[in-house]
Amino acid sequence: MLINQIVWDVSPTIVKIGTFEIRWYGLLFAMGFLFGFQIIARVFKLENRDEKDLDKLLLTMILSIVLGARIGHYVFYEGGHFMDNPLAFLWDMLIPPYSGLASHGAAFGVLIGLIIFKKRNPSYDYLWLTDRMVIVSALGGCFIRFGNFMNSEIVGKATDKPWGVLFKQNFEFVQVPRHPAQLYESISCLVLFVILFFLYERWKAKTPRGLLTGIFFVWIFGLRFFYEFLKENQEKFEDTMALNMGQILSIPVVLFGLFVMFKALRDKPIA
Repeated sequence: MLINQIVWDVSPTIVKIGTFEIRWYGLLFAMGFLFGFQIIARVFKLENRDEKDLDKLLLTMILSIVLGARIGHYVFYEGGHFMDNPLAFLWDMLIPPYSGLASHGAAFGVLIGLIIFKKRNPSYDYLWLTDRMVIVSALGGCFIRFGNFMNSEIVGKATDKPWGVLFKQNFEFVQVPRHPAQLYESISCLVLFVILFFLYERWKAKTPRGLLTGIFFVWIFGLRFFYEFLKENQEKFEDTMALNMGQILSIPVVLFGLFVMFKALRDKPIA
């Protein structure tokens, strides 16, 4: 009998009435947007920005994150099915209910969404936008990864560590204690949020352009690269790869983050 384990047997559904249900993942996803909106509203007020733009920015971010994450999942993880049936592929990718979201796709979606927002609102500097949005994105990542934990999905590999978790609701993998990889990422996102928020509170409008953006990408996807070694692969095709898709996608994002961060420090050294 296994003693050093934590048994996790929480249903992913909070309430179900007929066909209607509220799930932990959806609730936590929404909470990420709610708290993020409050933080960005405070930023706009502190920096004397037009608060009327907040609703447009929120809508842009919701669409960018959801579409980016969904399209990213299909392109990065299920792209091989496109040639089999292109119409079915596109239908499954864009029409709810959604069964797969990719964080790399969400990141690309946000960057593209902010480009669109800036074009429609030229008074905003692009890096000003990204520096503020990564603060709330880190907090959102914390909620989303905790939602994955509540769903007993994206589980880690088997472990004999005392904090190993037995996910009773996950029937895809062998029922043994596993790394709570979702919590590793959730806690990392929370720590990053605290760091970014502290740096912003210190400099506010004087924050070096691009610094917070660079730190975000290096931290999130740098740690993601290493956490993947502790996680089960999401798709079967990854089993034959030296690095899985999450790691391969993380490398250029980290390099991009390093470039943006060092450029920010070079252009405006920290006093």
